[in-house]
Amino acid sequence: MRFLYFLTFLSLLATSSLLAQDIQTGETKKKKLHGEFFFEWGYHRDAYTNSTIHFEDRVTGNYSFTLHNAVAEDKPDWDNFFKTPLTVPQYVMSGGYFFNDKHDLGIELCWNHLKYVVSDYQTLHLTGDIEGVRYDLDTLVTPDFVHFEHTNGNNYLMLSLLKRFQFLQSKNLKHRLSANIRFGGGALVPKTDSYIMGKHNDGPFRVSGYVIGVGGALRYDAFRYLFLQFGVKGSFANYTDAKLYLQGRAQHSFFSAQYILSAGFNIPTKGYKARPTIF
Repeated sequence: MRFLYFLTFLSLLATSSLLAQDIQTGETKKKKLHGEFFFEWGYHRDAYTNSTIHFEDRVTGNYSFTLHNAVAEDKPDWDNFFKTPLTVPQYVMSGGYFFNDKHDLGIELCWNHLKYVVSDYQTLHLTGDIEGVRYDLDTLVTPDFVHFEHTNGNNYLMLSLLKRFQFLQSKNLKHRLSANIRFGGGALVPKTDSYIMGKHNDGPFRVSGYVIGVGGALRYDAFRYLFLQFGVKGSFANYTDAKLYLQGRAQHSFFSAQYILSAGFNIPTKGYKARPTIF
């Protein structure tokens, strides 16, 4: 506690000293932002690696079994694209800030709405026990036995660090071609839909694990305020607590690849100045 009091005293002393200097000089210094904010919206297709999925409920059910190397697909929902809400297909929404410093770094908060569906009627190796019976065999997985999907969805909430590389820029500064790379991580927030031996559960949205990912994108900025971007993103998703019926839970992990086409707009700050090209 004495150390805390000492730090508080030093902070007050330093603050009073700075205030005294400002009063003496009669000047108020304001720090200006020199970067630009951005907002992005887009759509994507996804691919997944096979996943080993463990299902368990020892409280309201009597099972603990694993399906090995399950195949899953995305669900783009692009049918009647212009007649459905914007958030029905697989979309990405992000916002961030480029500092416009000498390293040309930025930060981004992103919501990736992917959809993950384990394919029905595939033959998988089953191990574990169901109602006291031990299994270790290949079996045809039908929807009456297990149907499992994150379709509303396999959501990634991620905070990422960005690095931008500028290639070309017009003389009037209205057109720019650049590339960026990103690395980040965050939470899995799915709404899992499942049938486990006839017992159905849909949702709710809940934090069910973590995700980390890297990506790269080619970006074209037009008239300073608008941009179009094509990107590729690879992620590792680890579901540690996906909800099933009542006390049932599922655990699995997989890698995903996203192919993203998006558009957005920039909001330059008052202190923003376009940086010269590096190539």
